[in-house]
Amino acid sequence: MKLLILTQYFPPEVGAPQNRLFELAVRLLKAGVEVTVLTAMPNYPKMEVYPEYRGKKFLHENMEGISVYRSRIFVSKSKSILNRLRNYFSFVISSALASRKIKGDFDFLLCESPPLFLGYSAMYIAKRKKAGLIFNVSDLWPESAEKLGVVTNKLLLKLAYNLEKKLYLRSVLVTGQTQGICKDIGKRFLTVPTYWLPNGVDLGYYDPSKTKSTGWRSKLGFSPTDFVLMYAGIIGIAQGLEIILKAAQRFKTQPHVKFVLMGNGPEKEKLLQLKTELQLNNLFFLDAVSKKEMPGILKEVDVALVPLRKLELFLGAIPSKVFENLAMEVPVLLGVDGEAKDLFITKGKAGLFVEPENVEALIAGIHTLEQDRALTKELGENGRRFVMENFNREQIASQFYTQLTKLLPVSKTVSK
Repeated sequence: MKLLILTQYFPPEVGAPQNRLFELAVRLLKAGVEVTVLTAMPNYPKMEVYPEYRGKKFLHENMEGISVYRSRIFVSKSKSILNRLRNYFSFVISSALASRKIKGDFDFLLCESPPLFLGYSAMYIAKRKKAGLIFNVSDLWPESAEKLGVVTNKLLLKLAYNLEKKLYLRSVLVTGQTQGICKDIGKRFLTVPTYWLPNGVDLGYYDPSKTKSTGWRSKLGFSPTDFVLMYAGIIGIAQGLEIILKAAQRFKTQPHVKFVLMGNGPEKEKLLQLKTELQLNNLFFLDAVSKKEMPGILKEVDVALVPLRKLELFLGAIPSKVFENLAMEVPVLLGVDGEAKDLFITKGKAGLFVEPENVEALIAGIHTLEQDRALTKELGENGRRFVMENFNREQIASQFYTQLTKLLPVSKTVSK
């Protein structure tokens, strides 16, 4: 079986889709699938092409047995919609052209969305390579962009919705990162086959019993008895991270309670300014770190903060950062209602739920866990047990491989 993965995001970049796709590719390779990846020159999240890749239009490299092809991409630190579209479409065009340099046909083409517009390239490549198209939806775009106010142009939205429909109908399978995504697509497109392809975690890599202390706390000037709460991920619009700064303001008189925001993103400068205005000496901004460093850091964190804005859209969302935290026995204060709450709070008992965008609820949750360290420990242990039983990457990849083998006859029929 031959699989081509088309994605704008891939390691050495750090991020949820990058890690998820790489881990899936590695496991499918071990199962006997010939995996090839077509991706962009690494640039995310700083929107700067990594030094060792600058000036290159096309590159072929090998990553742990995976054949990786890279093509050029336009990057800009500007947040304008024009530059964002230039970023997306530059890779749409370059990936389509680069696909001609990849020899042979494929059984399947797995395209990662967002960005939705990469679907144009996916349809072209799938036809050229006689591959069944599998469209993987990590975020319901353009629906999320419209409801977050990121895209307001009616013509652009109409074109995006039309493209979304075309892609779903042309796919032999549409995979969704959450059950909510699959249900949403299933309701709108009754004839489109969907499959839940969840995120997960490498339990051998994120293992608190095997992870040594790195001295991360002491490097930041924290004491062993400080209560450390951390948000790690994209600092963007969807997360509504202002709530963390407002909560931190209420704990200024309790200096042993520390708040850490780790990551980069479009809202970081705005939040740094808010930190200055609120004079938050108990809150620390850190840049994103490599995957290699994360287990050691998580081992020294008491609680993970996982917020999203209060939108109906997010009732089917599962923030990827939950999995690594729970695997490391770090309980979550989950500001996400719906599917995530049902899974990790109701069923997994791996943390406490706080109403999204409710500062008082977040403050109350912090107080509860800070004052009851035994409860915090218990919730953390529950979390590892829950992801071990339900979100093991090995199991997820094995089940997806079985699904691919079932689809092979369909793929061959569609590609003819």
